[in-house]
Amino acid sequence: MNRKYLKFEIDLDFVLIAVTTSLKDYRVCYLINKSLNFNFIKSDDLSVDINQGEAPVLFSLYQYQWESTETNFYFIANKGSDGYLIPEMKKADYFLLIKNYIDENDLDSLVSAINKIPEIVAAVKIDPKKIKSRENLLF
Repeated sequence: MNRKYLKFEIDLDFVLIAVTTSLKDYRVCYLINKSLNFNFIKSDDLSVDINQGEAPVLFSLYQYQWESTETNFYFIANKGSDGYLIPEMKKADYFLLIKNYIDENDLDSLVSAINKIPEIVAAVKIDPKKIKSRENLLF
């Protein structure tokens, strides 16, 4: 009997930046808004089913969109109500997730500008394909 196997691969069409800082989420968004001329707005918390059979974990979420290129930016807390969004990256306090197209030069200047904010310890590009729990970033 012949068998056919389906190979399922998740499409990770976004860019991920890990941000480390000791500040609260609203303060970091304020500083990014001020220095990069963004306009992050608080959204409903991101609800993720991390543990099967348990209540979903809530993560703070802010969003902003570049109207000209329709690029969406999401600022997400890594530490939620009862666990981590990306458990293997516990040192990262927040993630900046960028959906749709962003030019590589714009991305480099964005990371550089975030790193110039004195209160932010580090902002680093992360390859989403190398993260085990990358499904948590799909919303």
